[in-house]
Amino acid sequence: MEPTRLIFDVFGGRMIIETASDGWAAYYLGNEGRRISAYIPIPAQLDGPGIAQYLHDLFHESATAEHPTVRMV
Repeated sequence: MEPTRLIFDVFGGRMIIETASDGWAAYYLGNEGRRISAYIPIPAQLDGPGIAQYLHDLFHESATAEHPTVRMV
């Protein structure tokens, strides 16, 4: 089975969420395309919209008028 890769705009920053052996692995996406582990435990049972809501709940304090939401890219 091919890994699933989801990309999210999280209040103006980019995150990649990929399937991992124990559920999901989260990475911050740097300007040069480098991935940095985010060390965020994401429940394995969540799907794309569920992950977006989960990230919103975790990072809601980062919301600004210019970047008010989390969305899948």
